[in-house]
Amino acid sequence: MTLYDIPAPAKINLFLHVVGRRDDGYHLLQTLFRFVDLRDTLHIETRADGRIARSTELPGVPPDQDLVVRAARALQAATGTALGAQIAVDKRIPAGGGLGGGSSDAASTLIALNRLWKTGLTRQALMRLALPLGADVPVFVFGQSAFAQGVGEQLAAVALRPRAYLIVQPQAAVPTAGVFAAPELTRDTKLVKIADFSDLLETKAVDKARKPGAPGDGCAGPAGTLPAFFGRNDLEPVVFGRYPPVRQAARWLADQGVAVRMSGSGACLFGEFAGLPEALFAQSEIAAKMRLAQSKSQTQGSCPIAQVFACDGLDEHPLRHWIDK
Repeated sequence: MTLYDIPAPAKINLFLHVVGRRDDGYHLLQTLFRFVDLRDTLHIETRADGRIARSTELPGVPPDQDLVVRAARALQAATGTALGAQIAVDKRIPAGGGLGGGSSDAASTLIALNRLWKTGLTRQALMRLALPLGADVPVFVFGQSAFAQGVGEQLAAVALRPRAYLIVQPQAAVPTAGVFAAPELTRDTKLVKIADFSDLLETKAVDKARKPGAPGDGCAGPAGTLPAFFGRNDLEPVVFGRYPPVRQAARWLADQGVAVRMSGSGACLFGEFAGLPEALFAQSEIAAKMRLAQSKSQTQGSCPIAQVFACDGLDEHPLRHWIDK
């Protein structure tokens, strides 16, 4: 049996605070996860010989280190199934971008194989298998926008306002481990509660009080006006300091009237818009300016941006209902 076109959506961190560090070196976080409709696509075929194999190469990543292979083997070991899988991944989410592409692929692999192999694990059981694969993997199995604490495994579902996003990939990729190991990283941000960021949640009072494009909506406001995000991403100053192309991309976007925040450990940046038409318009404007910047220079990389995507925010993971409970 084969499942085609299995979605693996990206995530963004609407804020990311580092609030402490455990004795084992893991960082304690508070963050707000949202899925966005920028996705990788998986195709998985059941094998009768028990082998787990991938059909597509991931440059620089041997099969044994590939998260989709590791996820499949984890489910296989936990359930004792004699079945295997052939896995192909069509990548669209930028690697090294802080968008959780590898984590999302791993979670979709767990969910899809739980269905294909008929292993019948619950959501909580799959989330326990997901955590050793990476701190971001459980939220994709959880399947909803979530306020996360601990190392990312303590998840509380939240309903967020409908929004669209501009996702920008700078001319850089950022390895996560180096950012968290940086001595200049802030590790003592004050704890917040859900009530502190209630203006991000889906409430009639907030939506009636604000009009699209008002400061605080994440859209470009009047000339010279930049909207505010809640909190901050504590990893952003480290990345901006160590990876100039990311800082340059953020400044370039600000010059175009688009305020952005870095997602996760970077390098990708995002801006928030009231709806997809506004995000698509901003995408077309920025793409035109990227082409103009390149045409005016003989030097490759004169524009600090590699790619730009417009996409809707998702209320839940597309595979959420593939798990019974």
